[in-house]
Amino acid sequence: MAAVDLTTHPGHLARRLQQAHHLLWNTMVSEEITSPQFGVLNALTAEPGLDQRTVGERVGLDRSTIAEVVSRLTRRGLLDKVRDPEDGRRFLLRLTEEGERTHRRLTVRTARMNQVFLAPLSAEEQAQFMSLLLRVADAAEQLRTPSEHLAPTP
Repeated sequence: MAAVDLTTHPGHLARRLQQAHHLLWNTMVSEEITSPQFGVLNALTAEPGLDQRTVGERVGLDRSTIAEVVSRLTRRGLLDKVRDPEDGRRFLLRLTEEGERTHRRLTVRTARMNQVFLAPLSAEEQAQFMSLLLRVADAAEQLRTPSEHLAPTP
């Protein structure tokens, strides 16, 4: 059997894009705050006082990942957890002053990184690329729950 052309495999290309994004993030944005951590800071900037589960949903992180991200951001002094006065079993999350400063600083850096990341495309191509990425990412969210159409074929 002949080798397949991996440039026709979206997963292969997505992995290559992720590697490039990771390199740019560490070089241009932060070596301390990860992209998912920034996503949490950003979600709480937009909607302070969300609970952990809701923040995870907003940024597309599963339960165990959001728990770890929140724990790290709390240890770094960027997030505060307060018990929900209406439901004592739940904690609400808010950025600390340092968390707000960090978000502001990284927002500027992420904008520049995104310009570099998308530089090979014209403005029109960038808009189309982002639209298509969003559509595939949104559809991929549905794949988190197993179903029969995901089973490997014999």
